[in-house]
Amino acid sequence: MTFRDQLTDGLYGLGWSTVKKLPEPAAVRLGRSIADLAWKRRGKGVQRLEANYARVVPGASPERLAELSRAGMRSYLRYWMESFRLPAWSAERVRTGFEPKDLHHLTDGIAAGNGVILALPHMANWDLAGAWVTTALQTPFTTVAERLKPETLYDRFVAYREGLGMEVLPHSGGTAFGTLARRLRDGGLVCLVAERDLSSSGVEVEFFGEATRMPAGPALLAQQTGALLLPVTLWYDDSPVMQGRVHPPVEVPGTGSRAEKTSFMTQALADAFATGIADHPEDWHMLQRLWLKDLDPARDPAKGAS
Repeated sequence: MTFRDQLTDGLYGLGWSTVKKLPEPAAVRLGRSIADLAWKRRGKGVQRLEANYARVVPGASPERLAELSRAGMRSYLRYWMESFRLPAWSAERVRTGFEPKDLHHLTDGIAAGNGVILALPHMANWDLAGAWVTTALQTPFTTVAERLKPETLYDRFVAYREGLGMEVLPHSGGTAFGTLARRLRDGGLVCLVAERDLSSSGVEVEFFGEATRMPAGPALLAQQTGALLLPVTLWYDDSPVMQGRVHPPVEVPGTGSRAEKTSFMTQALADAFATGIADHPEDWHMLQRLWLKDLDPARDPAKGAS
C-alpha cells in the first residue's frame, strides 16, 4: 500500500471513529466549515460541480453557479458527516431522519412479492435512505459497491453498509448481476445508484439536453426478473430530516428488442432523475465528469472546430 493509500484509509477511519462521537450540532458545524473551505479553494471538484450545475440550470450567471456550488459542497459534506455518524444513530433517529413521499409505490411493490429495484442518483444521503428502509420498513436489501483503492478502504465501506443492514456485492468480478437477479426472483429488494456509467456497457441517454451513459443493469434486471423498477430522488431542506420521492414505476415496453427496451427504460430513469435534480440541484453530488462531451472533445462540435 502506498503512503497516499495509507493516508486516505487513515482519514476515513478517523472520520468513522471520531466524527460519530461528536454531538450532532458540532458535526453539522464541522461539515459546513470543511465545505466552505473546500469551496473557497476552488479545486477541481468544485469547478467540475459548477460545470455540471451549468447543464442543470442553463443560463445561470457565474454568481448563481457559485452560490449553487457552495450549497452543493455543504450538502456533500452533510452527507459525509451523517454517514460517519450513522452507525451511532439510534433506530428512532434513523426512522425520523427521512420522510419519503409517494412511498406506496415501494410498499405496494414489496407486498406484491415480485421483487423491487430502486434506482437513484448521487443525491443527498443514499446511505441514510438505505438505513431507513432496513429500519423503518424492516426490509433488507442488496446493493453493489464499486471496488475502491486501497482495498482496506473498500472493506471499510462494505463493513459500514453491512452494519446498516445492507447486503453489499462487489461491482467487479462478474457475479453481481446473477446474485441480484436471484434476490429479485425471491421477491427481494435491490437498490442501485444508477446515473453514472462510463463503461462500454453503459446505455447512452439524453440528460439535461446532452448525451451521457447510464448503467443498463436496472432495466435489464427488471426485464429478466419481472421486478418493479422505481426511480428515487432525495434532497435536503433546512431541517435535520432528509426528504425524498419514490417516482412511478418504469414499465417494460411491450414490444421491441432487449436493447430497445433497455434504452427506453434507461432514458425513463434519466428523465425521472433529471426531474429531481432540477428541483434540488445543490443536493446532486456529481463532482466528476459525466457528459460525453466532457470526456471526449471529439463529440463536441464547438471544441472540434477550434
